[in-house]
Amino acid sequence: MPIRTHRGRAAVYRRLWGWPLRSPKHLLGALVVAAGAATVVGLLLPEPPPTSTVADGGTQTSITLPPQRSAVVEDPPSPPTISVPDTPPKEVAPDPAGVEIAEKWGDAWVNHPPGTDKQQWLSGLKPYTTDEFYTVMSTVDPANAGNAVTGVPMAVGPASPGVMQVKLPTDVGTLRVTLNKTEAGWRVAEYNKEG
Repeated sequence: MPIRTHRGRAAVYRRLWGWPLRSPKHLLGALVVAAGAATVVGLLLPEPPPTSTVADGGTQTSITLPPQRSAVVEDPPSPPTISVPDTPPKEVAPDPAGVEIAEKWGDAWVNHPPGTDKQQWLSGLKPYTTDEFYTVMSTVDPANAGNAVTGVPMAVGPASPGVMQVKLPTDVGTLRVTLNKTEAGWRVAEYNKEG
């Protein structure tokens, strides 16, 4: 006989949902059946695609990545590592060829007579300057470079095999010039004004 009234349906539903609460055995049986059903459903569902969380100015955005086609997922390549030696490089005597390059660079540094534009001044420095530092030199105003080298360039302390420093006295103060050994020979890689 079909259930024709709402009161009859409610009684059937109440009886079905109330069955686990009738006794501890019924409750334990209902929990076992629910756990078994959840396990079966979990095994049948496909793996969800991986997500990545990106912090964006204090808020976090979740990005869903497409699923992988192959079963083997490769790790991304690790970034390059920089090895730092345990001992500092061996100190060597300053190379006279490096001091000579510093002297030639100093002569070009102060060589900017009136009427010389910045590009002409920079082209005079280019043969004695590293490519990286040459781009930095384009920001220097030749008017601040001084007008004369006032003394003999002198190497500062012991050098390492590829780097040395030379003091270069000028009329606007002493420059501490750092030289790097490149494939083309010694080249100026940096300078600092001492005073």
